[in-house]
Amino acid sequence: MDWSPLPFHVDYVTDGPGDAREAFAFVLETLADPPTAALFLVGGLGAALFVGGWLRARPTVPDLVVLRETLVGYRDLVPWMLRLAMGLPLVGAGFAGYFFSPIVAAPGVRLLQIALGFLLLFGLATRASAASALGLYLAGLASDPTLLLAFEYVGGLAALVLLGGGRPSADDMLGRVAATEGTLYNRVDPVHRVAERFRAAMAPYERYAPTVLRVGTGLTFAYLGVVEKLLDPGRAALVVAKYDLTSVVPVSEGAWILGAGLVELAVGVALVAGLLTRGTAALAFVVLTTTLFGLPDDPVLAHVTLFGLVSAIFTLGGGPLSVDRLLEATPASRGRERADPAD
Repeated sequence: MDWSPLPFHVDYVTDGPGDAREAFAFVLETLADPPTAALFLVGGLGAALFVGGWLRARPTVPDLVVLRETLVGYRDLVPWMLRLAMGLPLVGAGFAGYFFSPIVAAPGVRLLQIALGFLLLFGLATRASAASALGLYLAGLASDPTLLLAFEYVGGLAALVLLGGGRPSADDMLGRVAATEGTLYNRVDPVHRVAERFRAAMAPYERYAPTVLRVGTGLTFAYLGVVEKLLDPGRAALVVAKYDLTSVVPVSEGAWILGAGLVELAVGVALVAGLLTRGTAALAFVVLTTTLFGLPDDPVLAHVTLFGLVSAIFTLGGGPLSVDRLLEATPASRGRERADPAD
């Protein structure tokens, strides 16, 4: 099957399609090499045994307990993380003249993207700004599937609609002034009461922000792993050749492509499921950092969103509707002190 019409992150650093390769044949060819097959067999079994053993034993590691307790205190800063992760790339996209993704030109909405980006950075009318940016992205995606490259915006912007600006933010400062009797702003502010009603309406759903973030980010990783690498190894090979990655880690070109695709797929599936969420988020951060420093001409702004989202997921954990939450409710977990309380 020809996957060339679909968008790829490798388009950021390469020109043109690679040689045509059938995905299934590529996997068979790669694994036909005994050392490569052994590498994947040992690596896969090792990962499966580690995850299975951890889930079975669920050990109480003091260092991780302290880490979870510390992260609980950071939760009120998550909206600020997300505003930076969404706002900075939007401002950058506007000034650079592209539409969310560096390979989609849209000079006609430059000022709109800049305005929405700065509103998110300031935390002013955060929910309305995030909803507007989300609507703008979805409208663009409906007409140009290339914007799938920037699908992480969906999770981040939707989470901001749920959470609002948090603190520090202009919404928080103005809200406090507007809510204080005797202030001039309390008497003239026409927006605060409407915003408060909307905030109250969204409050029951704020607890699902980790779920929205996990699913949006996980689908992005899975898309990049499957469509960009496993289903079109010829195009992925362009990156391996351009940066001579086989000299960095002495494995075959096929092993690089298959390994990267499987890791991104595994990260994506684990995030969507909410399985070992914080550990998976840490692995995702390593993958992103390796990409950023390994591909020096990859546009940084194209990954700021993912860095911010992964950081927020690491802070929040799996949240509701996750495998982690289900495991917490099993008999093996009862009676243990929970450092990470339910949302």
